[in-house]
Amino acid sequence: MKETIQELELIILDYAPQLKERNAEDFSFKPSPTKWSGKEYLGHLIDSAQSNIRRFVMAQYEDKPYIVYDQEKWVVAANYQDYSLEDLIDLWMLINKHILVILKNLPEGAEAREVQTEASHTIGWLAADYNKHLLHHLHQILNLEEVAYR
Repeated sequence: MKETIQELELIILDYAPQLKERNAEDFSFKPSPTKWSGKEYLGHLIDSAQSNIRRFVMAQYEDKPYIVYDQEKWVVAANYQDYSLEDLIDLWMLINKHILVILKNLPEGAEAREVQTEASHTIGWLAADYNKHLLHHLHQILNLEEVAYR
């Protein structure tokens, strides 16, 4: 779990400045009406963080909580396309810092507790997968070399 926490710290440190350097127009561009813009992908990462916060917390006191979400509906409901880019980047940074606090404060052995999503996974597995998911989409948003996910 320590490596996963360190990786998330580095992701925040490395990618937050890159997000802030990008042109706002680039973030708003939608390649097609059915494809997400960079702002919507960043919003999706915020939604993912919110769902994972629930998983990391609830699994500490509930046996195998069932926590899933409809990512398309969440992005539409939040209307990230019209969100202030500066606020969106700040929210992404803060919510990920909050995840760090939660992971650093997990009681010993809690990383082995399970959460039910589409399948059953441990908190430790979900935290590591969360980092992979972040990197995958951050590379899409920033037009960097593709990072495979699943």
